[in-house]
Amino acid sequence: MSVIFAPDWLRGKAQVNQETIQRLLEENDQLIRCIVEYQNKGRANECVQYQHVLHRNLIYLATIADANTGSLAKAVESLPGGWCEQ
Repeated sequence: MSVIFAPDWLRGKAQVNQETIQRLLEENDQLIRCIVEYQNKGRANECVQYQHVLHRNLIYLATIADANTGSLAKAVESLPGGWCEQ
């Protein structure tokens, strides 16, 4: 089961940290490998469930990335040496 599945009472309360993101990336790697393996064996119908979980994980990661773009931009602007031209 995906690490992003959580009961309704926990949703929105979990701390998103580097460890959680890394677990999702590793899980996505494994999901992609399973999907490719099933497709190579001609069993495309069996990989649909893995594609759904992969899609959910990717949407979750994209949501985290979108939510953090503002703080990332501020961090880049504060870097010394003119990393961010305005």
